[in-house]
Amino acid sequence: MQLDKIVNYHKALADPTRVRMIGLLADGELNGLELAEKLCISPATVTHHAAKLREVSLINERRDKNTIYFSLNRYFIRAYSTVIVDLIEKGNKGEEEGKMEDAHTRLRQSVLKNFFTADGKLKHIPAQLKKKLIVLEHLVSKLEPGRSYTEKEINEYIGRVHEDFATIRREFIMHHYMYRDNQIYELNPKELWAKWETLS
Repeated sequence: MQLDKIVNYHKALADPTRVRMIGLLADGELNGLELAEKLCISPATVTHHAAKLREVSLINERRDKNTIYFSLNRYFIRAYSTVIVDLIEKGNKGEEEGKMEDAHTRLRQSVLKNFFTADGKLKHIPAQLKKKLIVLEHLVSKLEPGRSYTEKEINEYIGRVHEDFATIRREFIMHHYMYRDNQIYELNPKELWAKWETLS
């Protein structure tokens, strides 16, 4: 599973047209016709390449009437770019890294204490991204790696701690804690999870 995710990400970028699309979108949002004209390809070809990039969350799409606009998902571009390094560089942590880890542990404990009741119910979803990711990571870490869950099972699991299961379920996918395919959900490798520790 872990290897598949990393390979799919690099496959998505292993095409000159897709790399050029990302380069164009780096300057701002463009619609399908604009991309087709700039790349000298058909709108259908743009749709094909956009689907490959969207599958690994490298781009976002929004529809305005009959026009689809594309933009970069810079958050996941940065997240994916560190995956290989994280896998390779697992050496001993230095003193500074140890101090940072202690600070992260204290922050995590503080957030969980503030946002969860004594019986494990989530009071409300944090508005701040860093705190929200800590809460999501806590919730998703109780699921079983390698197990496939139906959408109903995920809803029931989330519903036991918070009534807005639909929002939290979408957040699981958006921040790459889980992978969804045909309404079946699985945990992603931890290397692909959103990293709240890197946020300021």
